[in-house]
Amino acid sequence: MTRRNIIAILRGITPPEAVAAAEALLEAGISTIEVPLNSPDPLRSIAAMAEALSDRALIGAGTVLTPEDVTRVAEAGGKLVVSPDCNPDVIKATCAQGLESWPGVFTPTEAFAALRAGATGLKLFPGAMSGPKGLHAMRAVLPKGTQVYAVGGAGPDNFAQWLAAGADGFGIGTALYTPGMSRDDIAERAEKVVAAYDAARTGEPQ
Repeated sequence: MTRRNIIAILRGITPPEAVAAAEALLEAGISTIEVPLNSPDPLRSIAAMAEALSDRALIGAGTVLTPEDVTRVAEAGGKLVVSPDCNPDVIKATCAQGLESWPGVFTPTEAFAALRAGATGLKLFPGAMSGPKGLHAMRAVLPKGTQVYAVGGAGPDNFAQWLAAGADGFGIGTALYTPGMSRDDIAERAEKVVAAYDAARTGEPQ
């Protein structure tokens, strides 16, 4: 499974749409997918995608706020836990379940707390408030090899700036999916995001 450093955020997806949406993303080249837990019936969506695609995709949940949420995600077959905040209890519960942990951080204090708790990587959120300059400054103190994904304010128009500032990847929401979109529309958006990401990674013009 080729894994681009893009997490597709399917906020608002419903269980009947979930597998088709995930397949469209996979076909475009995005193989990491989260369903935020404030979506309609998110655990059913996660379970459906995990059952159909777990051999080809990393499926999990976003907006995970409690250790109990982590347990429910694991029971649904999810392997990825993404949060908007840095909660060491959630991170430790995620690691104990053998899942990937991507907590939201905004300051060096939060970043180091997340890493000490065992986070797989860091979600810089909201990226729009920090901007690439904020990430660049934080990179000076983060341990070498720390994975940082920019989320909120990062997208096809500025992938290159974020990468130059030290971003390893991105969480992408509305640029990929908004509720009610068709499979074809998701595929079209995903292809554009992947093309922009690949061009930014290689430094080639689109």
